[in-house]
Amino acid sequence: MKKILVATEKPFAAVAVEGIRREIEGAGYELALLEKYGSRAELLAAVADAEGLIVRSDIIDREVIDAARELKIIVRAGAGYDNIDLEAARERGIVVENTPGQNSNAVAELAFGMLVMAVRNMYNGTSGSELKGKRLGIQAFGQVGRNIARIAKGFGMEVSAVDPYCPATVMEEAGVKPCGSVAELYRDNNVVSINIPATPETVKSIGYDLLTSMPRNGVVVNTARKEVIDEEGLARALADRSDLKYVADVKPGNADELVERFGDRVFFTPKKMGAQTAEANINAGIAAARQTVAYLRDGVDRFRVN
Repeated sequence: MKKILVATEKPFAAVAVEGIRREIEGAGYELALLEKYGSRAELLAAVADAEGLIVRSDIIDREVIDAARELKIIVRAGAGYDNIDLEAARERGIVVENTPGQNSNAVAELAFGMLVMAVRNMYNGTSGSELKGKRLGIQAFGQVGRNIARIAKGFGMEVSAVDPYCPATVMEEAGVKPCGSVAELYRDNNVVSINIPATPETVKSIGYDLLTSMPRNGVVVNTARKEVIDEEGLARALADRSDLKYVADVKPGNADELVERFGDRVFFTPKKMGAQTAEANINAGIAAARQTVAYLRDGVDRFRVN
């Protein structure tokens, strides 16, 4: 019987695990669970005879892939997949997939939760501002970006977006104005939502020049990856522009310094929690199970990323 391993240092909710079990065992495969594992050795041993592997933010590097002698597919339950060594998987002929869209509403709602807190001065008792009539720029119009646009419309915001991989017509159909460049996005919007992945092109791409080009009282919301921020440039921008605010679901390496220097102009969740809702947890886990089964049984690799 083919074995599918769910290896999650941060486990799925119990109801999600039951849904995953129904999908996998219902298809005639064996489900193996490795939850809250305390050592890398446990993961290496568990993956040795698995043909399918489902993970969350767990690091699946070359060592893990080399230890997985029977592995045919890895599915990341979530949108981001920079925790998986795609090149090592490709060399072994292992398919890597993500589950796009399953967490997107949860992330978008968190972005707006942090944004409302930012414009209300972190609820410190002083007079803040409203989002109605403000301009929101979305950097990357994927599933999260589209949900952010939908919510922004409810707040009465003017929305624009930039995404070299998304046709302008898709944005326009959603009532979103396409931006010609990233520079234009930051220059023309009161709020910018960062939704880009961490790639060689995007790492440290958002720094001093972009941030200080924003209109007065600008707010940047990052629910993507900390690596896309030039942390030194962020600190300089906050120092030179006392009106700027930065809130993120991804703690930068200099988070403590930023909080100490800039107080309630910055905010960071204690850990990445954009996808931490019961609904997203269930949706992503079950989608990962279905995709794993679909590949092992029928060779379907619709969400392949490598």
